[in-house]
Amino acid sequence: MSPDLTVDVDAGVAVLTLNRPERLNAYTAEMGALLSSAYAECDRDDDVRAIVVTGAGRAFCAGADFSGDTSPFDAPAAEFSASPITPAAFELRKPVIAPLNGHAIGIGLTIALQADLRIVAEDAKYGVVQVRRGVIPDCMSHWTLAQLTTLGVAADILLTGRTFGGAEAVALGIANRAMPAERVLDHAVELARDIAVNVAPMSAALCKRLLWDTAINNYTPRQVAALETRLHQRVMGGADAREGVAAFLERRPPSFTSRLSREWSEPPRP
Repeated sequence: MSPDLTVDVDAGVAVLTLNRPERLNAYTAEMGALLSSAYAECDRDDDVRAIVVTGAGRAFCAGADFSGDTSPFDAPAAEFSASPITPAAFELRKPVIAPLNGHAIGIGLTIALQADLRIVAEDAKYGVVQVRRGVIPDCMSHWTLAQLTTLGVAADILLTGRTFGGAEAVALGIANRAMPAERVLDHAVELARDIAVNVAPMSAALCKRLLWDTAINNYTPRQVAALETRLHQRVMGGADAREGVAAFLERRPPSFTSRLSREWSEPPRP
Protein backbone atom coordinates (compact mmCIF):
# COMPACT_ATOMS: atom_id res chain seq x y z
CA MET A 1 0.00 0.00 0.00
CA SER A 2 2.68 2.48 1.10
CA PRO A 3 6.06 2.38 2.79
CA ASP A 4 4.33 3.62 5.97
CA LEU A 5 2.06 0.55 6.12
CA THR A 6 2.85 -2.84 4.65
CA VAL A 7 0.28 -5.56 4.01
CA ASP A 8 1.18 -9.23 3.69
CA VAL A 9 -1.54 -11.83 3.14
CA ASP A 10 -0.56 -15.47 3.47
CA ALA A 11 -2.53 -18.61 4.30
CA GLY A 12 -5.61 -16.67 5.34
CA VAL A 13 -3.80 -14.20 7.58
CA ALA A 14 -3.27 -10.53 6.75
CA VAL A 15 -0.35 -8.95 8.62
CA LEU A 16 -0.59 -5.15 8.63
CA THR A 17 2.64 -3.50 9.76
CA LEU A 18 3.05 0.11 10.81
CA ASN A 19 6.32 0.78 9.04
CA ARG A 20 8.17 3.87 10.25
CA PRO A 21 10.68 2.12 12.49
CA GLU A 22 13.12 5.03 12.39
CA ARG A 23 10.40 7.11 14.12
CA LEU A 24 9.22 4.23 16.35
CA ASN A 25 6.18 4.08 14.04
CA ALA A 26 4.95 7.46 15.27
CA TYR A 27 1.41 8.05 14.08
CA THR A 28 0.59 10.34 11.16
CA ALA A 29 -2.70 11.14 9.44
CA GLU A 30 -1.46 9.27 6.37
CA MET A 31 -0.76 6.18 8.46
CA GLY A 32 -4.28 6.36 9.87
CA ALA A 33 -5.79 6.60 6.41
CA LEU A 34 -3.71 3.67 5.20
CA LEU A 35 -4.69 1.53 8.17
CA SER A 36 -8.36 2.39 7.64
CA SER A 37 -8.14 1.37 3.96
CA ALA A 38 -6.31 -1.85 4.80
CA TYR A 39 -8.92 -2.78 7.41
CA ALA A 40 -11.75 -2.22 4.93
CA GLU A 41 -10.02 -4.20 2.18
CA CYS A 42 -9.26 -7.12 4.49
CA ASP A 43 -12.88 -7.16 5.63
CA ARG A 44 -14.02 -7.46 2.00
CA ASP A 45 -11.49 -10.14 1.05
CA ASP A 46 -12.76 -13.70 1.58
CA ASP A 47 -9.18 -14.95 1.47
CA VAL A 48 -8.46 -13.07 4.70
CA ARG A 49 -9.72 -15.02 7.69
CA ALA A 50 -7.84 -13.18 10.47
CA ILE A 51 -5.94 -9.89 10.75
CA VAL A 52 -2.74 -9.11 12.63
CA VAL A 53 -1.72 -5.48 13.15
CA THR A 54 1.79 -4.85 14.44
CA GLY A 55 4.74 -2.47 14.21
CA ALA A 56 8.11 -2.69 12.50
CA GLY A 57 11.26 -2.54 14.57
CA ARG A 58 11.33 -2.11 18.34
CA ALA A 59 8.01 -0.32 18.90
CA PHE A 60 4.38 -0.79 18.01
CA CYS A 61 3.64 2.94 17.86
CA ALA A 62 5.21 5.61 20.05
CA GLY A 63 2.27 7.99 19.71
CA ALA A 64 1.60 11.05 17.58
CA ASP A 65 4.42 12.26 15.33
CA PHE A 66 5.80 15.61 16.54
CA SER A 67 8.64 15.76 14.01
CA GLY A 68 6.87 17.98 11.45
CA ASP A 69 6.69 21.74 11.20
CA THR A 70 3.28 21.80 12.86
CA SER A 71 2.11 19.98 15.97
CA PRO A 72 -0.58 17.33 15.59
CA PHE A 73 -2.18 19.02 18.59
CA ASP A 74 -2.59 22.42 16.90
CA ALA A 75 -6.12 23.80 16.55
CA PRO A 76 -8.06 21.18 14.57
CA ALA A 77 -9.38 21.63 11.08
CA ALA A 78 -13.11 21.35 10.49
CA GLU A 79 -12.75 17.76 9.28
CA PHE A 80 -10.81 16.64 12.39
CA SER A 81 -11.92 13.40 14.07
CA ALA A 82 -10.64 12.02 17.36
CA SER A 83 -11.35 8.55 15.94
CA PRO A 84 -9.50 8.58 12.62
CA ILE A 85 -9.35 4.82 12.14
CA THR A 86 -12.57 3.85 10.40
CA PRO A 87 -13.76 1.20 10.37
CA ALA A 88 -12.47 0.46 13.85
CA ALA A 89 -11.01 -2.99 14.35
CA PHE A 90 -14.00 -4.10 16.41
CA GLU A 91 -16.32 -3.16 13.52
CA LEU A 92 -14.67 -5.67 11.17
CA ARG A 93 -16.08 -9.16 10.67
CA LYS A 94 -12.68 -10.85 10.95
CA PRO A 95 -10.83 -11.41 14.25
CA VAL A 96 -8.15 -8.74 14.77
CA ILE A 97 -5.07 -9.52 16.86
CA ALA A 98 -2.65 -6.77 17.91
CA PRO A 99 0.82 -8.05 18.84
CA LEU A 100 2.39 -5.03 20.54
CA ASN A 101 5.99 -5.86 19.80
CA GLY A 102 7.26 -2.84 21.75
CA HIS A 103 6.16 0.47 23.19
CA ALA A 104 2.57 1.56 22.46
CA ILE A 105 1.93 5.06 23.74
CA GLY A 106 -0.99 7.45 23.26
CA ILE A 107 -2.79 6.77 20.00
CA GLY A 108 -0.49 3.79 19.55
CA LEU A 109 -2.26 2.07 22.43
CA THR A 110 -5.74 3.43 21.77
CA ILE A 111 -5.64 1.97 18.24
CA ALA A 112 -4.68 -1.41 19.70
CA LEU A 113 -7.48 -1.23 22.27
CA GLN A 114 -9.93 -1.57 19.37
CA ALA A 115 -8.57 -5.01 18.44
CA ASP A 116 -10.13 -8.23 19.68
CA LEU A 117 -6.94 -9.60 21.24
CA ARG A 118 -3.70 -7.97 22.39
CA ILE A 119 -0.37 -9.71 22.93
CA VAL A 120 2.18 -7.45 24.63
CA ALA A 121 5.93 -7.42 25.16
CA GLU A 122 6.88 -7.92 28.78
CA ASP A 123 9.52 -5.19 28.90
CA ALA A 124 7.78 -2.52 26.79
CA LYS A 125 5.93 0.56 28.01
CA TYR A 126 2.24 1.19 27.44
CA GLY A 127 0.07 4.15 28.28
CA VAL A 128 -2.72 6.49 27.21
CA VAL A 129 -0.78 9.67 27.94
CA GLN A 130 -2.83 12.33 26.18
CA VAL A 131 -3.86 14.18 29.35
CA ARG A 132 -0.14 14.79 29.97
CA ARG A 133 0.09 16.48 26.56
CA GLY A 134 -2.80 18.87 27.14
CA VAL A 135 -5.39 16.99 25.10
CA ILE A 136 -7.66 14.00 25.85
CA PRO A 137 -7.63 10.28 24.94
CA ASP A 138 -8.88 9.28 21.50
CA CYS A 139 -10.00 6.36 19.33
CA MET A 140 -13.00 5.68 21.59
CA SER A 141 -10.67 4.72 24.45
CA HIS A 142 -13.07 6.13 27.05
CA TRP A 143 -15.35 3.28 25.94
CA THR A 144 -12.92 0.50 24.93
CA LEU A 145 -10.94 0.65 28.17
CA ALA A 146 -14.07 0.58 30.30
CA GLN A 147 -15.30 -2.45 28.32
CA LEU A 148 -12.01 -4.34 28.54
CA THR A 149 -11.43 -3.61 32.20
CA THR A 150 -13.52 -1.70 34.75
CA LEU A 151 -14.50 1.93 35.17
CA GLY A 152 -11.96 2.21 37.97
CA VAL A 153 -9.10 0.81 35.87
CA ALA A 154 -10.10 3.01 32.93
CA ALA A 155 -10.08 6.06 35.21
CA ASP A 156 -6.64 5.12 36.52
CA ILE A 157 -5.18 4.78 33.02
CA LEU A 158 -6.95 7.70 31.32
CA LEU A 159 -6.90 10.31 34.08
CA THR A 160 -3.29 9.80 35.19
CA GLY A 161 -1.74 9.21 31.77
CA ARG A 162 0.79 6.95 33.47
CA THR A 163 2.77 4.23 31.71
CA PHE A 164 2.93 0.57 32.70
CA GLY A 165 4.59 -2.63 31.57
CA GLY A 166 3.36 -5.76 29.86
CA ALA A 167 2.70 -7.79 33.01
CA GLU A 168 0.55 -5.03 34.48
CA ALA A 169 -1.33 -4.70 31.18
CA VAL A 170 -2.34 -8.35 31.51
CA ALA A 171 -3.18 -8.02 35.21
CA LEU A 172 -5.44 -5.04 34.46
CA GLY A 173 -7.21 -6.86 31.61
CA ILE A 174 -5.83 -4.56 28.91
CA ALA A 175 -3.84 -7.38 27.27
CA ASN A 176 -4.53 -11.09 26.90
CA ARG A 177 -0.96 -12.23 27.51
CA ALA A 178 2.59 -10.93 27.84
CA MET A 179 5.79 -12.54 26.60
CA PRO A 180 9.31 -11.61 25.49
CA ALA A 181 9.23 -9.03 22.70
CA GLU A 182 10.87 -11.34 20.16
CA ARG A 183 8.02 -13.87 20.52
CA VAL A 184 5.04 -11.51 20.35
CA LEU A 185 4.54 -11.38 16.57
CA ASP A 186 5.16 -15.08 15.97
CA HIS A 187 2.67 -15.99 18.68
CA ALA A 188 0.03 -13.69 17.21
CA VAL A 189 0.52 -15.05 13.69
CA GLU A 190 0.33 -18.61 14.99
CA LEU A 191 -2.95 -17.77 16.71
CA ALA A 192 -4.28 -16.08 13.57
CA ARG A 193 -3.34 -19.08 11.43
CA ASP A 194 -5.14 -21.40 13.81
CA ILE A 195 -8.26 -19.23 13.41
CA ALA A 196 -7.82 -19.15 9.63
CA VAL A 197 -7.72 -22.95 9.44
CA ASN A 198 -10.06 -24.10 12.18
CA VAL A 199 -12.74 -21.40 12.63
CA ALA A 200 -15.66 -21.05 10.21
CA PRO A 201 -15.65 -17.51 8.74
CA MET A 202 -19.37 -16.95 9.23
CA SER A 203 -19.25 -18.29 12.77
CA ALA A 204 -16.39 -15.94 13.62
CA ALA A 205 -18.15 -12.97 12.04
CA LEU A 206 -21.46 -13.57 13.79
CA CYS A 207 -19.80 -14.31 17.12
CA LYS A 208 -17.66 -11.18 16.95
CA ARG A 209 -20.55 -8.95 15.91
CA LEU A 210 -22.77 -10.22 18.72
CA LEU A 211 -19.98 -9.82 21.26
CA TRP A 212 -19.28 -6.20 20.38
CA ASP A 213 -22.92 -5.32 19.76
CA THR A 214 -23.70 -6.58 23.25
CA ALA A 215 -21.10 -4.21 24.67
CA ILE A 216 -22.13 -1.26 22.52
CA ASN A 217 -25.88 -1.64 23.10
CA ASN A 218 -25.74 -2.97 26.67
CA TYR A 219 -27.94 -5.95 25.85
CA THR A 220 -29.45 -7.85 28.76
CA PRO A 221 -28.63 -11.54 29.24
CA ARG A 222 -32.08 -12.53 27.94
CA GLN A 223 -31.66 -10.33 24.87
CA VAL A 224 -28.33 -12.06 24.19
CA ALA A 225 -29.99 -15.45 24.66
CA ALA A 226 -32.63 -14.57 22.07
CA LEU A 227 -30.03 -13.33 19.60
CA GLU A 228 -27.84 -16.41 20.12
CA THR A 229 -30.86 -18.56 19.29
CA ARG A 230 -31.62 -16.63 16.10
CA LEU A 231 -27.99 -16.75 14.98
CA HIS A 232 -27.77 -20.45 15.75
CA GLN A 233 -30.78 -20.93 13.51
CA ARG A 234 -28.90 -19.13 10.76
CA VAL A 235 -25.92 -21.52 10.79
CA MET A 236 -27.22 -24.81 12.18
CA GLY A 237 -27.68 -27.42 9.46
CA GLY A 238 -25.59 -25.39 7.04
CA ALA A 239 -22.59 -26.56 5.05
CA ASP A 240 -20.05 -25.26 7.55
CA ALA A 241 -21.84 -26.86 10.50
CA ARG A 242 -21.86 -30.21 8.68
CA GLU A 243 -18.21 -29.81 7.70
CA GLY A 244 -17.14 -28.79 11.21
CA VAL A 245 -18.65 -31.93 12.72
CA ALA A 246 -17.33 -34.19 9.96
CA ALA A 247 -13.80 -32.80 10.29
CA PHE A 248 -13.91 -33.28 14.06
CA LEU A 249 -15.09 -36.89 13.78
CA GLU A 250 -12.58 -37.67 11.02
CA ARG A 251 -9.76 -35.93 12.88
CA ARG A 252 -8.78 -33.68 9.98
CA PRO A 253 -8.65 -29.93 9.37
CA PRO A 254 -12.01 -28.54 8.24
CA SER A 255 -12.65 -27.06 4.80
CA PHE A 256 -15.22 -24.33 5.38
CA THR A 257 -16.97 -22.89 2.35
CA SER A 258 -18.96 -19.92 3.68
CA ARG A 259 -18.06 -16.59 2.05
CA LEU A 260 -18.89 -13.35 3.78
CA SER A 261 -18.82 -11.46 0.48
CA ARG A 262 -21.93 -13.23 -0.77
CA GLU A 263 -23.66 -14.64 2.33
CA TRP A 264 -23.37 -11.95 5.01
CA SER A 265 -26.36 -10.11 6.39
CA GLU A 266 -26.34 -8.00 9.50
CA PRO A 267 -27.43 -9.84 12.66
CA PRO A 268 -30.83 -8.93 14.07
CA ARG A 269 -31.30 -6.53 16.97
CA PRO A 270 -33.53 -7.24 19.98
